[in-house]
Amino acid sequence: IRSDQDKDISIRYSITGVGADQPPNEVFNIDPVLRAHAVDMNGNQVENPIDLYIFVIDMNDNRPEFKNQVYNGSVDEGSKPGTYVMHVSAFDGDDNTTANGMVRYRILSQTPHSPIPNMFTINSETGDIVTVAAGLDREKVSQYTIIVQATDMEGNLNFGLSNTATAIITVTDINDNPPMLTSRTFSGEVPENRVDLVVANLTVIDADQPHSPNWNAIYRIISGDPNGHFTIRTDPVSNDGMVIVVKPVDYEMNRAFMLTVVVSNQAHLASGIQSSLQSTAGVTISVQDVNEPPYFPNNPKHIRFEEGVPAGTSLTTFSASDPDRLSMLQTIRYSKLNDPADWLSINRTNGQILTTAMLDRESNYVKNNLYEATFLATDNGSPAASGTGTLQIYLIDINDNPPALIPRESQICERVNKNVHGVNITAADADTEPNAGPFVFELPNFPASIRRNWTISRISGDYGRLGLRYQIYLEPGVYEVPVIVSDSGNPPMSNRSVIKVKVCPCDEHGDCTTLGAVAAAGLGTGAIISILICIIILLSMVLLFVLWIKRREKERHTKQLLIDPEDDVRDNILKYDEEGGGEEDQDYDLSQLQQPDSLEHIISKPPGVRRVDERPIIPESQYPIRPVVPHPGDIGDFIHEGLRAADNDPTAPPYDSLLVFDYEGSGSTAGSVSTLNSSSTGDQDYDYLNDWGPRFKKLADMYGGGDDD
Repeated sequence: IRSDQDKDISIRYSITGVGADQPPNEVFNIDPVLRAHAVDMNGNQVENPIDLYIFVIDMNDNRPEFKNQVYNGSVDEGSKPGTYVMHVSAFDGDDNTTANGMVRYRILSQTPHSPIPNMFTINSETGDIVTVAAGLDREKVSQYTIIVQATDMEGNLNFGLSNTATAIITVTDINDNPPMLTSRTFSGEVPENRVDLVVANLTVIDADQPHSPNWNAIYRIISGDPNGHFTIRTDPVSNDGMVIVVKPVDYEMNRAFMLTVVVSNQAHLASGIQSSLQSTAGVTISVQDVNEPPYFPNNPKHIRFEEGVPAGTSLTTFSASDPDRLSMLQTIRYSKLNDPADWLSINRTNGQILTTAMLDRESNYVKNNLYEATFLATDNGSPAASGTGTLQIYLIDINDNPPALIPRESQICERVNKNVHGVNITAADADTEPNAGPFVFELPNFPASIRRNWTISRISGDYGRLGLRYQIYLEPGVYEVPVIVSDSGNPPMSNRSVIKVKVCPCDEHGDCTTLGAVAAAGLGTGAIISILICIIILLSMVLLFVLWIKRREKERHTKQLLIDPEDDVRDNILKYDEEGGGEEDQDYDLSQLQQPDSLEHIISKPPGVRRVDERPIIPESQYPIRPVVPHPGDIGDFIHEGLRAADNDPTAPPYDSLLVFDYEGSGSTAGSVSTLNSSSTGDQDYDYLNDWGPRFKKLADMYGGGDDD
């Protein structure tokens, strides 16, 4: 850039714009827009600014970069050439419209080189990797590692820049290997009558990927087991086939089984793959003979027999069979296992059933005419085996039970009521038809009063009515009426039963009255009257006793004692172990009350002269027994009685006092404090008691000495 003014003045040039004075500073972008300015030294513009267009020419200064350093892909084994595998791509920062940014791809190496070194090829422009040869086999090579190179300058190795990446190709499994049994024949053993046992083990090999549908084996029995005794289950770990017996086998029926087994995979074989001849094998299963228990061919066995057959009757032969009859010569013995009524026995050798008691259909052990007994058959094998069999005997009914009258007690009105005609009766028979109803009811000929007073009429086949004859009156009471009832058996059986009939007066509804019920209990009119009189007398006595009690209670309240009932202390004399008074008594010399150390001065006294407050030396006697009077009529008698008891008891300390003083020890020099004579006969005036009120009136009357004395 140059201004034509530079001849006259000095010019300074500058540029502005992005890449010049604007970030990025001093960096030109492609097609930058720049503007040039011409100013003088004073900064005056001498030329108009002009736009400068600068084009940055690209140069190959960037290598191709792969998006990933490692690419993963997969392809089925056995794929045909040209099968797409995976895609890789690289980016070049240079201008992609020029050779600087044009990237081309190629495979540098393949590991392993099996079956050939160049199993794959890559599209140089797109980066798609495809197979180029046949022979991919997962069982031989399961994975390939390929190094891919990307070069710019259109792949020119002399001028272009390059970079590499790794492509890992996994060969996926297809079912191109059929399972093959390791042997053409297998063998095993199975005990008879056993189930859920593994009797043989089939081993198989399969080159496909383990534990995949292409490897998992499925076994089938295609012949040799028409009844389905065996099945084959696959071991999920080893893929082996386990031959299992699921239905019991019988040595006597089949001593060996020849099975044909075929094995296949869970997934179908790949297209074009044929099954191997080793997918089929024969399995021989030998049956082991064991001692089987005897069995009863007819179990349970049903027979029909009449009840009532005598003991020793042969009913049937209940024999068992030995499954081992062809292989073992054994003997069977019979025994009884369960016989609830103990009616049967069985012959030990031939199984003949005999009765030991009479069979009774009406027994509690018979249900719905059936009697069941269980028997045991045991062989002499080693070890011994046994089987059970049930014998069911259907007992045919015979007429061996007479009917019984129902009810046994009833009541009837003493006079024939037009609404109530009698007692409905029926009968119960333990037998069944035709040995039960209809029943025939009759009155006996003896005694003659039965037919004279009573009558029986037929209601239906099983019911009759017992009643009084018309215009017959019976005294109230209980009558025993005999009735003969017969069943319909051949020959019929009869029973003479007695029904107790209460004859009683009835109301209009036909119900016994209260008086009638008493009379019907068997008491006459005189007895009833006597009972009523006794009841009246008893009630009168109770009433009089209650009135007497109330009168006594009233007298007790009107004639009070000397003190209130709450203060009455009769028969309640208390004993207190008191030792003295309170604090005010502490100044007294209590030593005067103590007993001296020695009793010689007491013993040496002449007879009859002694201190009555001292402890007697004679053996103590019991208090006189005085009668217990709950409520004495005279308080004076009560007091005098207590006084006499105290006077007559020489051992009662202090003899004439109701207080009891404990022993105070020895050393007392004081005289006796018991100087009062309770039985004094001196005269005393008690008239002052009249002034003390009504509570002391009784004492005033007793001791006052008035006119009432």
